[in-house]
Amino acid sequence: MLKLVFTFLSVIPLRFNHFIGLLIGKYLYLTDSNSKLVVSKNIKACFPNLRKAQQQELIKKSLIETGKGLSESGFIWLRSFDDNARHVVKTTGIESLKSNRPIILLAPHFGCWELAARMSSLHKPTLFMYKKLKENKQNKLLLSFREQGDLSMATADKKGVIKLQRAINNKELIGILPDQDPGEEGSVLSPFFNQDARTMTLLVKLARKNNAKVVMTWANRLESGKGYELNFKPVNVLSDSGDIDEDVRLMNKTIEELVISNPSQYLWNYKRFKSVISY
Repeated sequence: MLKLVFTFLSVIPLRFNHFIGLLIGKYLYLTDSNSKLVVSKNIKACFPNLRKAQQQELIKKSLIETGKGLSESGFIWLRSFDDNARHVVKTTGIESLKSNRPIILLAPHFGCWELAARMSSLHKPTLFMYKKLKENKQNKLLLSFREQGDLSMATADKKGVIKLQRAINNKELIGILPDQDPGEEGSVLSPFFNQDARTMTLLVKLARKNNAKVVMTWANRLESGKGYELNFKPVNVLSDSGDIDEDVRLMNKTIEELVISNPSQYLWNYKRFKSVISY
């Protein structure tokens, strides 16, 4: 059934796909869904200076973008990489992927990160870390969608870390989405929008160990299904002090600056602050 839905969402034009996503988002907003509860708590905590009406407008826009993120998944996954590329209307900073140093892609949960991963792999074999689903059947389906062409996946565990290091040694791109709660192991509490957020240390550790160039990548979702703008931007996530807490703080600040540029496209539908906020 799930694959049937994804198939339908893949064959319709992107404009119609994102319209369906808009309807999903409005439904999530109007029905006081659990998604609305999580988004509301996150936005109120991170943007306390906004007026109440402004917060509500951002909550609504965020849920609409969440809906588009859901509907576009089938559109991205079940179409070819070349077809995906035809919907990228502008690319900025692609020259950042040319380097003699290892490259780590810092890919926040912003815009269409699935597209960003696919487009990166068109330039160089790419290995992205992902969080394994609990249901084995669903996980296999997810991998069948994601592992195509020169894009492969590594699980967010010790085996996955070894796989990432091997890819670095082989001069492949590796991608990490570091803005999710990995649990206590391999993480520190670090400020994100002035809230303590449990944040993984893996990306900054790999960057320092391998003298890697860190390139933040994201795909802005354009209005009315007009496509995407793909971005690559070298960023500094390693502090002068060499202290891991300072490195992670710098990484979170870098992500925060991107989010501020277009806050509705960030994945606020995620319990990012489980350590300090009761969802």
